[in-house]
Amino acid sequence: MTASPGLGTPQLASPDLLRSVFRRHAAGVAVITASGESGPVGFTATSLTSVSAEPPLLSFGIGTGASSWPAISGAEHVGVHLLGEHQEDLAATFARSGADRFGAPTAWRPGPEGVPVLDDVLAWLVCRVVARVPAGDHRIVLAEVVLGDPAGAGRPLLYHQGRFNALRH
Repeated sequence: MTASPGLGTPQLASPDLLRSVFRRHAAGVAVITASGESGPVGFTATSLTSVSAEPPLLSFGIGTGASSWPAISGAEHVGVHLLGEHQEDLAATFARSGADRFGAPTAWRPGPEGVPVLDDVLAWLVCRVVARVPAGDHRIVLAEVVLGDPAGAGRPLLYHQGRFNALRH
């Protein structure tokens, strides 16, 4: 392989290459929630994608080794919450292994279909899981929107270069 002018030396595919490239990709931050046998579960996701408008479908990825996976693997419904720039601490809590994600100061309530709904987010959806597609050490969850609220105030929280960031104009 030869380098292109002004670019570095190409690297062969590896987990490190993929992580390095996606650190440069700014992504919105969401928290996915579900009801589990032992109570509510949730995790921070930057893999949220709109899939289809008709019917309204979205997708997100989750590692099969994640603490939330057992609940997500059997959940009929999930909550999808878009976080605002004022929610960096909340994003970090849901990203941290072993954290008490639904304890204080997390503000939430039981929502439609028993899904935990977080307070003060930019927008939230309750979705019916329609498929879980194997993808390496992850599963891609496809979910159909049932209902939601897009009316939260604020600007989006982003994830870039391994950190949470505010959108700048």
